[in-house]
Amino acid sequence: MTKYCLFLDDCRTPEDVFLYTKNSLYLSEKWMIVRNYDQFILAINNYGIPYVLSFDHDLESSHYGHQQGEIPYDQFAEKTGYHCAKWLIDYCINNNKDVPQVVLIHSMNFNGSRNIESLFRTYEKIYRGT
Repeated sequence: MTKYCLFLDDCRTPEDVFLYTKNSLYLSEKWMIVRNYDQFILAINNYGIPYVLSFDHDLESSHYGHQQGEIPYDQFAEKTGYHCAKWLIDYCINNNKDVPQVVLIHSMNFNGSRNIESLFRTYEKIYRGT
């Protein structure tokens, strides 16, 4: 499969994210942009695991407003970036593949970002012993 960078966000572009992160990867890399869970899965099934992956958490308007406290993942009709991260980790485990070398989280949802980060930290501890 080809080496590529995948950007998950319902409305922003990598250039938008550079403005508040100042991470030059958002400008220096060519990104494939996906807007929701289904597009995310389709991209990975079609092109393989990306080299760089950047996550937004809130992928539709019903996700907004859950910045504090527990996020009611089971109540959302549309899946979030957390669901995408969980799917990816399960996919990698089940298919004996490595997660992307670079995982970025550009979401402005603090709790959602922490939840995604926690998934990857747990994966690293269990499957890579780090």
